[in-house]
Amino acid sequence: MENQQPKISIVIPVFNEAANLGELLVRCVKTCDGMERAYEIILVDDGSSDGSRDIIEAASDQYPGVIIGVLLNRNYGQHSAIMAGFAQTRGEIIVTLDADLQNPPEEIPKLVNKADEGFDVVGSVRVPRQDTLFRRVGSRMVNKVVQMSTGVAMQDYGCMLRAYRRHIVTAMMQCSERSTFIPVLANTFARRTTEIEVAHAQRTAGDSKYSVWKLINLQFDLLTGMTTFPLRILNVLGCIVSLFGVGFGLFLFIMRLIYGAEWAASGVFTLFAILFIFIGAQFLAMGLLGEYIGRIYSDVRARPRYFIEKIVGKSQLTGKQGTDDGRHQRHRSSTGF
Repeated sequence: MENQQPKISIVIPVFNEAANLGELLVRCVKTCDGMERAYEIILVDDGSSDGSRDIIEAASDQYPGVIIGVLLNRNYGQHSAIMAGFAQTRGEIIVTLDADLQNPPEEIPKLVNKADEGFDVVGSVRVPRQDTLFRRVGSRMVNKVVQMSTGVAMQDYGCMLRAYRRHIVTAMMQCSERSTFIPVLANTFARRTTEIEVAHAQRTAGDSKYSVWKLINLQFDLLTGMTTFPLRILNVLGCIVSLFGVGFGLFLFIMRLIYGAEWAASGVFTLFAILFIFIGAQFLAMGLLGEYIGRIYSDVRARPRYFIEKIVGKSQLTGKQGTDDGRHQRHRSSTGF
C-alpha cells in the first residue's frame, strides 16, 4: 500500500502505558494490515514518565509514515490528547482506541465496516464489561446523564473505541471550548449514529488512569460542558423550596393558633430547619454557577488545549494537516517494538 493516502487513521492517547505499548502496536499493525487499506496509527504521548515516549519514537522509526508519534510537553488529559491526534489525521475514517488493551485492536475492522454503511459516528458497547463494580456503576450514571442531556440514546459513552467520519472530526476541530468530551461533542454534529458490541478484556498491565476524583471531575465536566439543564433544575428546585417554605409557614401559623407557642418549642427549631434548607439550596446553586463561570473563564482566555513538543514518524513533505501522499514504506524488524 505504498504511495497511498491513508484511508483509515487510528488515534491512540498514551499516558504511562509502556507495559502495554509493545503488544498494542504489534496487534494494531497486524489488524490494520488485514483490512487491506492504507492506514496510519497516530500515538499521542500525553506527558508520560515511564518510557512510553521512547517506545513511540522507536516505533515511528521502524514504521515511518505509518506510525506517527505526537509528543505533548506535559499531561493535558485524554480528550485533549485525542484532539491533538485528530489534528494530524488524514484518513476518511478515524478510529480512537485506548492504549490499555482492554479494548482489543482486533475490533477495529468491525467499526470501520459499520462506518462504511454510511454512519457518521459508530460507538461501541463493551460486552462483557471487565471492570470493577464501582467503575460499572459510575459509568452507568454518566451514560444516563448524557442520554438525558443530549437526547442521543447511546448505551456506552465511556468506551473510547469509536469510529468517526472525516467531516465529524473536522467539525470538532473547529470548536474552541477547552472542556471537551469527544463522544458527546461528535454526536452534536452527527446525523446518523449507531453502536455495536465489542469485546472487552481485563487490564493485564499498568493501572487505570481514572481515580475516584477524576471520575467526579468528569461528571461535573459533562454536566456543565454540554448543557444548561442543571441551571433549569435549580430554578425548579428554588420554586419547590419556596412553595414548601410558604406552605410550612402557614401550617406552623395555624398550629400555633390552635395549640399555642409551646407546640413547637416556640418555633426555634422549626426556624433552624427552614434556614438549613435555604442555606443548602443556596450553596448548591452557587456551586453549579461557579462551575459555569469557571468554564466561561477558561474559554475567554482561549489558551490552547495542548502544546505539541515534537512530531515523529511523519514524512518531511507532510504539512501541518498532513497533505502529502502518506508513503507507507515499512521497515520491519524481527525484534518488534
